Amino acid sequence: MRYVAAPAARLLLQDHTRAKNLAASTLFAGLAFAVYRYSPHTVDLRLHTPSRISLNGADVLSLAFCVYLLALTYFFLCNAAVVESRALIACRGLRTWLRHPRRLSRDAKQALLTVLLKMFFAPLMVLFLWGAFGRAFENASLLWLAFANGERDALQLFNAHGFWLLFQLTLLVDVGWFTVGYMVERSSLRNTIVSVDPTLVGWLVTLACYPPFNALTVRVLGGNVADFPHFTSTAVHVGMNTLLLLAMVIYASASVALGWKASNLTHRGIVSGGPYRYIRHPAYTAKNIAWWIASVPAFTLAWQASAMQGLQVAGATLAWSGLYVLRALTEEDHLRSVDEHYSKYCEAVRFRFLPGLI
Repeated sequence: MRYVAAPAARLLLQDHTRAKNLAASTLFAGLAFAVYRYSPHTVDLRLHTPSRISLNGADVLSLAFCVYLLALTYFFLCNAAVVESRALIACRGLRTWLRHPRRLSRDAKQALLTVLLKMFFAPLMVLFLWGAFGRAFENASLLWLAFANGERDALQLFNAHGFWLLFQLTLLVDVGWFTVGYMVERSSLRNTIVSVDPTLVGWLVTLACYPPFNALTVRVLGGNVADFPHFTSTAVHVGMNTLLLLAMVIYASASVALGWKASNLTHRGIVSGGPYRYIRHPAYTAKNIAWWIASVPAFTLAWQASAMQGLQVAGATLAWSGLYVLRALTEEDHLRSVDEHYSKYCEAVRFRFLPGLI
């Protein structure tokens, strides 16, 4: 009987762990869904409804939540390997922290940080993804309609819909990789989170770039430059916006190079392919180049009004660039602290932002 009971007890323990894993993960996912579904800070994202499509952001978020719960249920109840999930470890760590704030183990702290990271970014990425898809779909439809109706003015088509279609497609690629990166973590995909940045500075400079915190950042630093700048000269207008789109292509290619590892504040393995062969932070460089191009018309108008106003516009753009420099530095500090291979990567790829310069 002893040899029969032992496997039965082991199976019972495994089933109990499966149930607790599912309950803990569902709890955190449900909390994140509730915040993003009903909080006022995502109203604009939730209300976006593409033309000819009845679903809005809130509907897509609800659908994604249901699909995610089904995936969690299948994973935890059918997965052969039964270990405690990060969500379960985080629940236990949170309970310990509430009772004894100074007794939180490193594993529990990392589990809590991982869960908080996914709770913040996964729903946000779903809403961003739907927004990028909807706007790309709208502009593609309107571009096709204008062409079908006989519009052949290339500049008019570019200004009205062409630029926005290309711009949103780059965002669609970028956000698509990050959405999967936050929602799916599997050893078979080689994207297991090894470490989450535990520093307050690292979290602050990252969250400052995302809603709702970026609204405060704009108030402090200024900025809010338009994505599509307009120039008086047609040649300059087309040339500068083509450069902006090329910068966005590089930005998206950096996300593709990260693959399933794409996520903020995490170490999931060193990536040295794609644009990461040339500089260590290609996405930040590309985004800042796009911002500086977009700020030129605003700077010109402000400078014509007064030198002080011109300097304010330039200072705001410079401040945002500085914020991304801080993000790069905190990321590097985190990676160096947890993986000795990152220092070797830095030796091989010497420049952070511009090849041969910075």
